[in-house]
Amino acid sequence: MFETMSATVLCFGEILLRLSSPNKELLLQSARFDAHVGGAEANVALSLSKFGHETAVVSTLPESALGHACAGELRRHGVQTEALRFCDGRMGLYFLTHGAGHRPAEVLYDRAGSAFAAASADAYDWNALLAGWSWLHVSGITPAVSDAAGEAAQRAMTAARQRGVKISFDCNFRARVWGTRAKQAPAVLRKLCEQADLIFGDERDFAFMLDGNTDAAFAAFKNLQFVACTSRARHSADTQEISGSLRSRRDTYTTRPYSLYGIVDRIGAGDAFAAGVLHGLIRRFDAQKTIDFATAAAVLKHSIHGDFNLVSEADVELLLSERGTDVRR
Repeated sequence: MFETMSATVLCFGEILLRLSSPNKELLLQSARFDAHVGGAEANVALSLSKFGHETAVVSTLPESALGHACAGELRRHGVQTEALRFCDGRMGLYFLTHGAGHRPAEVLYDRAGSAFAAASADAYDWNALLAGWSWLHVSGITPAVSDAAGEAAQRAMTAARQRGVKISFDCNFRARVWGTRAKQAPAVLRKLCEQADLIFGDERDFAFMLDGNTDAAFAAFKNLQFVACTSRARHSADTQEISGSLRSRRDTYTTRPYSLYGIVDRIGAGDAFAAGVLHGLIRRFDAQKTIDFATAAAVLKHSIHGDFNLVSEADVELLLSERGTDVRR
């Protein structure tokens, strides 16, 4: 396990505005959207803040009411925003149609040419930005956004490794974001994984990058200490089952399956899981408690609207105590 009881976590990636159809309607079925702030790395930062850690997001936002509103929403939940850049450009958006019954959820991205995607890799001074931070969290969505964003992620991870900052990387392959650049994805993701201490990925990710499995990942990535992932069984958009696993170079730890009924919003559950694993490692939980906590955090995210997991450490512990469905009086 890692050798700290508390840590500061810096997250790098695009902050997005999510526009979703209300009441599980089809997109544009009615003339309004529900708006939420999101983005994979921001989701992780906010969840860790709720668990009691000091967090910040490095990103580029448009110099507009939308950009400043997104930054304000992160500050409202305790995430530091001093490292955010504001410049001319557009807000990265995505549109969500919630699933219902046997109709799956669907995401439509509108983030090409956003302020973040257009930002030069030279825009970020990683030696200054990483000073005082214990962990860096990056996801595979960032290199999908643009070549410049991918180069910035690579520089961030290289600088973190040189400074002794632990690195967490979520593979997060998104074919629709990569678009015509998808053929580059395996090599780019593989290069980023080489820097990571902790990877969030499953057998499909490692097959995609390495033509191998998790064993191949440990063989290929010398810095890698842990691999974590969830497994999901889908009976419908509203009824699913989820479990988690955490693997070290020697051992594998798994959780019990959780049944999910009446899902409110599953977007961000993977980021809630990632935050839970980081929390467990930082707090020096044993491996089994770490994966139990992370999976329970992901389970609770399914009950909350929006990308952000707004639950506290105590909320997760209550679920783990198996008293979580009682009325709290």
